[in-house]
Amino acid sequence: MHYQVTTIWGKSMRLAEQVCIVSTQLPAMERYGIRLQLTRSAVSVPSNIAEGWTRESKKEKAQFLAIAHGSLSELHTQLLICERVGWLFPADLVEIKRLIDETSRMLTVLRRTSRSLEPP
Repeated sequence: MHYQVTTIWGKSMRLAEQVCIVSTQLPAMERYGIRLQLTRSAVSVPSNIAEGWTRESKKEKAQFLAIAHGSLSELHTQLLICERVGWLFPADLVEIKRLIDETSRMLTVLRRTSRSLEPP
């Protein structure tokens, strides 16, 4: 199966799109600060899912899924900081937080499944 037809890649792409859009609301002084970090971590999620999907070894696949999961947690933390300091509003983050939660759950399942398939 190609990664572009997977639900997890599609959700993570939607997440990256939404983060890129909402990040334009940040103060101009943050263009090269938190905005850059937000977009990099958001783009990292589907990128690492795609790269892991195309790797041959299970170990490499697992590594890229772990990186995607880490980027997702990094993104979530950055968004919470933006919300706490008043740069982004909770109403603007509803769909993004939902996508983060859904993507995180899917990554958890994929990572657990890949671990259970490994020989002891």
